[in-house]
Amino acid sequence: MTTGSLVLPSAQAFTTPISPGTRAVYLQVGVGRMTGGNFNSGGTPGNNTIVNSASVSVPVAALGNGTAQPMTTNSTVTASAFDGFQFCNSPATTGQVYVGGFYRTPGTGAASSLTVTTTTNLTNAAGDTIPFNRIAWTSSGNGDPTGTIPSGAFTGGTQTLLSVGQNFWFESCLAFRYLNTQLVPGGTFTGRATYTLSAP
Repeated sequence: MTTGSLVLPSAQAFTTPISPGTRAVYLQVGVGRMTGGNFNSGGTPGNNTIVNSASVSVPVAALGNGTAQPMTTNSTVTASAFDGFQFCNSPATTGQVYVGGFYRTPGTGAASSLTVTTTTNLTNAAGDTIPFNRIAWTSSGNGDPTGTIPSGAFTGGTQTLLSVGQNFWFESCLAFRYLNTQLVPGGTFTGRATYTLSAP
């Protein structure tokens, strides 16, 4: 999977206002880039070309038995890029992938939209397929009663996850799992999920 909507509800999840300023959007999925400290203390977001992954190896004895298999990730991010708070738990043990960012403008107007796009299937070298909708996620964050990005599953297309209001920061920790509901041939199945924060 790759790294790189909210009409903001009341305080159910981690969203926080930021000061108005030059029009900009920032999205971090997994490892990002913030120089000069955290965002709330003057840090400057930048581009990062790292593509993080989430993966799972299903034991042969469990294959297709309907018991969801938690996925792991090579992302190491646990701290909020906003203020440094330990928002996610250890990716090595929980598989949580940090997702955060903001939409900033000098004035008012329409919200931005966070979407994710996947191919229809994951495929292996032999051309065998697993529908991408066999991968789901649970959204959370330390101290949050409700994940900012709703929990859900990929649809094998483009889906809207969140509407992000102007001059707000948002973040969630997404723990992915393979639903393991079908027997599939052996091999390594791969696919890509691309997250996009689009401003009007």
